[in-house]
Amino acid sequence: MSKSTAVVKASDAVVSPVDPNQITKASKALLSHIKKATAASTAVSKNLLADEESTVAETPIWLTLTTKKHISDTNRLQPSKIVLPNPLNADNESTICIIVADPQRHYKNVVASDEFPEDLRNRITRVIDVSHLKAKFKTYEAQRQLFNDHDIFLADDRIVNRLPKHLGKTFFKSHTKRPVPVVFMKQRERVDGKRVPKPKGPKAKRDPVENVNARPTPEIVAEIRKAIGAALVSLSPSTNTAIKVGYASWEPEKLIANVEKVITDVVERFVPHKWKNVRSFYLKGPETVALPIYQTDELWLDDSKVVADGAEKPEKANIGKKRKAADDNETEEAAAENKDESRPKKKAKKSAASAAAALPESNDDKLDKEIATRKATLRKQKAAAKKAVEV
Repeated sequence: MSKSTAVVKASDAVVSPVDPNQITKASKALLSHIKKATAASTAVSKNLLADEESTVAETPIWLTLTTKKHISDTNRLQPSKIVLPNPLNADNESTICIIVADPQRHYKNVVASDEFPEDLRNRITRVIDVSHLKAKFKTYEAQRQLFNDHDIFLADDRIVNRLPKHLGKTFFKSHTKRPVPVVFMKQRERVDGKRVPKPKGPKAKRDPVENVNARPTPEIVAEIRKAIGAALVSLSPSTNTAIKVGYASWEPEKLIANVEKVITDVVERFVPHKWKNVRSFYLKGPETVALPIYQTDELWLDDSKVVADGAEKPEKANIGKKRKAADDNETEEAAAENKDESRPKKKAKKSAASAAAALPESNDDKLDKEIATRKATLRKQKAAAKKAVEV
C-alpha cells in the first residue's frame, strides 16, 4: 500500500499523508463486496420477506481510527459532530424526537409554523421538554418504548447533560441512539466580532413562557439539518474510534468524499498531537474485514520510551498505595534504628536494675500474687475442716 503520496487540502491547508487512490480502492472494493455478499445470502436463505435493496441500504460503512495513545481520558456521553458533504440521514423515512429546554410549547409552535419546512416537519414525531420527559418516562418500559419509537434523538445542549439521569442505560449503554446535542439558544449579539456585554444592574425576572431565549426558526431548521446529517464522533479512553461515514447502497464517489472529510476533521479536531499520534485508518462494514487506508511507519509517539534490542528492560514493581505506604514506614523505622546505633554506647547503656525499677509493676504480676494468696487460704481452710471432721 502506498503511503508516500501527500495531499494538501486547500480548504484548511492541512497536509494529509493519506493516499487518495487508496481511499478510492478501499471504498469501491468494500461496496462491491457487501452487495455481492448480500445477494448471495438472500439467494441461499430463500426468504420471501428478504429485500436485497433495503438490506444493502441499511448496511452502514464505518471508518475506524487507531491511535498510538488514548484519544481521550474520559468517556464522553455527548457525541461531537462532523458536517459531511453527503448527509447520513437524508431520507424522509427516519423519525426524529427533539428534547428541548422548558417550555416545550414554544418549540412545538415553531415546528408547526409556516416557516418550518414541511418535509422536515413530517419527520419530527415528538417534541418534549425535560419536565414532561421526567414525568412520563420514569419506568424502564416507558424508556424502552420511547427508544423504539424514534430513529434519531436531538437534545438542546443546555439540558443534554441531564439526560443520562432521566433516560438511563436504555439510551447510553451504546452509541446507537444517544441524543445528539443541538444549539437552540439564541446567540448574543456581536459588534466588531465581540459579544455585546449583558446590561448591568438587577436582573429582571424572565417569563419562561413568553421569553424562551430561542433562536429564530430558520436557524433552528439549519441546526436540525446539520445534526441529523453529520457524522458522530463518540470519544472514549481507548486507542480505537469508529465513525459511520455512509451506507452500502451509496455510490463510491459519495462515500469517498465523506471519508476524506472525516479523516481531515477527526485528526485536526480530536486527536492529540495530530498525525504523530495516528497509527492507522481502516474502512469496514458490520461483518466484513477492515480494508486498510493508511498505516504509519512509526509505531510509537515517543521514541525515548522504546527499549532497544538486547537492552535490559527496567523492572517496575506493581506496588499499590497501601503497600507503598507500609514500605515507606519500614524505611523510616530502619533509618531511625541506624541513627540510634550510631550514637555513643555510654548513653545507650543503662543498668538492668535501674531500668527494672523505673518500669511500673505490670497487672499480670499483681494477678499472680492474688491467685497465690487465694490458693493458700483455701488450703488452710480445707486442712482446718479436715481436722474438725476427724475429731
